[in-house]
Amino acid sequence: MYRYISALLSDRKGGEVFVCFGGYHFLYILLTVLIGAAVFIYARGRDGEKRMRTAKVLIDIVFGMYIADFFLMPFAYGEIDIEKLPFHACTATCVLCFLSRHNAFFEKRRVSFALVGLLSNLIYLIYPAGVMWHAVHPLCYRVVQTLLFHGMMTVYCLFTVVFDFDGFGRKKALSDLSVICCLTAWAFAGSLLYRGEIAGKLFDPDWFFTLRDPFGILQPDVGMFVMPVFDIVVFFLLMTGVRLLRHGAAAVRKKTKNGSKDTV
Repeated sequence: MYRYISALLSDRKGGEVFVCFGGYHFLYILLTVLIGAAVFIYARGRDGEKRMRTAKVLIDIVFGMYIADFFLMPFAYGEIDIEKLPFHACTATCVLCFLSRHNAFFEKRRVSFALVGLLSNLIYLIYPAGVMWHAVHPLCYRVVQTLLFHGMMTVYCLFTVVFDFDGFGRKKALSDLSVICCLTAWAFAGSLLYRGEIAGKLFDPDWFFTLRDPFGILQPDVGMFVMPVFDIVVFFLLMTGVRLLRHGAAAVRKKTKNGSKDTV
């Protein structure tokens, strides 16, 4: 049984290869847009409780995909890929977003988690370096699972930012900053803890690019001191920018509503 499932899910190397901004890449992006459009059309005009239920279903599906992947990896890759442990921003925010819908402690930072998740998953969806490195078939399990996961996470996080927006200001900025600092520290610690020989293989992770500069500009011995700060600053500024855009959109909408009432 293992042999047949493994053949079905394997990378299928040697034929057509997934490339960035190729036809298949645009199809995956289009699929994400269509799923997002369907979810937003369904949620539009619904009350808060139904929107909450929609968000829970979304994140439950994505989290289920993430957990199921660990059981399917041995069939597809012949081993469990340690890189997919929840230390990258995308996978870590998947777990945190799931908890924020099911646990009161994490609920307070729901939008902050979604902001990091939106930015990291959207960046990966646009430039899926992880699947390109393997040079595999565009329809193999590795590509389908990875791009669907990041696409669904992008949809969920955007949905949360739009419908669960909790404002703009100093307190929200501190919430965002604390989340990105903790995520960066978590990724940095994981990258150091898992560095070494694991199951006979040399493993040198760099989760959330906290140890090395992915562009090769910085020297290796400098990267681990610069990249964590770089991640925090860049993501915090981007999170603040998204909050400002959402806050501005809400203000314009409120002003438009008030204006229409005055004319009536």
